[in-house]
Amino acid sequence: MEIQSSQIEQISTVSQSSNSQENISKKTATAAEIQDWLVCYLAELMENKPDEIDVTIPFDRYGLDSSAAIGMIGDLESWIGIELDPTLPYDYPSIETLARHLAEESKVNV
Repeated sequence: MEIQSSQIEQISTVSQSSNSQENISKKTATAAEIQDWLVCYLAELMENKPDEIDVTIPFDRYGLDSSAAIGMIGDLESWIGIELDPTLPYDYPSIETLARHLAEESKVNV
């Protein structure tokens, strides 16, 4: 999977933005877009290259603890523009399953 530098910049921008409602604008995201976002986010968090992230491996195998998972969901919530349950990484424990679920949710909430 090839990740473009614009996606990494997008993650940095999302991480720096606040979670206030006026900054959240709804978007319909595909599973591939969400998956790319999650790969870049996790790679940056783990100080790895995006191509070193396997989308089928559970989050906990990457060492994602509860506080990091909540931070990831908060940033993802800002990017997608819909309110997300902070327990999603436990309900959908891999990038692949979480991305598919969120793509369906973003279609429903548009």
